[in-house]
Amino acid sequence: MSNRVPPGAAGALSLEFPQSLAVYDDYAAAQRTVDHLSDAEFPVENCMIVGTDLKQVERVTGRLTYPKVAAAGAISGAWLGLFLGLIFSFFVDQGLGAILLSTVLLGVAFSVVWAVLGYAATGGRRDFSSVSSVVATRYEVLVEHKHAARARELLTDLPGALPNPFA
Repeated sequence: MSNRVPPGAAGALSLEFPQSLAVYDDYAAAQRTVDHLSDAEFPVENCMIVGTDLKQVERVTGRLTYPKVAAAGAISGAWLGLFLGLIFSFFVDQGLGAILLSTVLLGVAFSVVWAVLGYAATGGRRDFSSVSSVVATRYEVLVEHKHAARARELLTDLPGALPNPFA
């Protein structure tokens, strides 16, 4: 997997001479700023919101045990079996119920075995489930240099939109 920007998208993700308009601690404030500019009929296609100071956040959602792993495998396998059974039903003249039941049962059996074997292979090194995300800690609104003065002027109407220069 490449992290390169596709050739056609590079222009869409850049400004010619961007200037910083404001920096915020949350995305909602940056979005509110651009929305305010849009409401004032500012050409917002000359703006960008850039998330900086990235960090990965992982939220632990629970403890993993063999029964939980097996149950998750069973649910996953049931959905896969149901999907395959529906596809097979288009090509076979037998009863729909028999096809769906057999593919769901085979999907459950297969997925439970693989889930439990995969969990056993970790050797207890990761006995928890989690979700993770990469988030920015700061959001900077950039604007094309030709429009920076007008954008700053428009943001004087929005309380708290521009940083306090005396803080």
